[in-house]
Amino acid sequence: MAAPSGRSSRWLWAALVPAALLCLAARAAEETSTAEFDVRPGGEVHSFSRSLGDYTCTFTYSAQGGTNEQWQMNIGVSEDNLLFSCSIWRPQGKSYLFFTQFKAEVKGAKIEHAMAYSQAAVGAQSDIPLKQEEFEVTETTVSHREGKFRFELSKLMIVAKTPRDEL
Repeated sequence: MAAPSGRSSRWLWAALVPAALLCLAARAAEETSTAEFDVRPGGEVHSFSRSLGDYTCTFTYSAQGGTNEQWQMNIGVSEDNLLFSCSIWRPQGKSYLFFTQFKAEVKGAKIEHAMAYSQAAVGAQSDIPLKQEEFEVTETTVSHREGKFRFELSKLMIVAKTPRDEL
């Protein structure tokens, strides 16, 4: 069987290719998402949350000192749908706020690896991790450890394993 040729096949390709590209773009947009939000001082507890498909990341905190800071949350799902990631950070590097508490929680997946940093990498600066005793990691949360956390936070990174459906 020969491939169709002529004017009608060109019209078909002209219609199908943009539709296919739109589908691919929509699919790619579902695999990662970045959102900006303000981290606000004042001692009140605030939360910021984003979802991607069946997975959610929520950042809850209380901070003091200074003024609002612009932060970002990036969430993503691996191509094979086995990993969910959530990164929360201050793009300018170091936060000047004093965090009295923090917790990042994932829903729909279980944490495989997590790390908290007092300074995020920017320019020639490197990430500076919190000491292990300053925070704790459970299956679904990363949070400050009462009495050990030194009030500095600029970045959280989480990689969680998604449930795998077996046939």
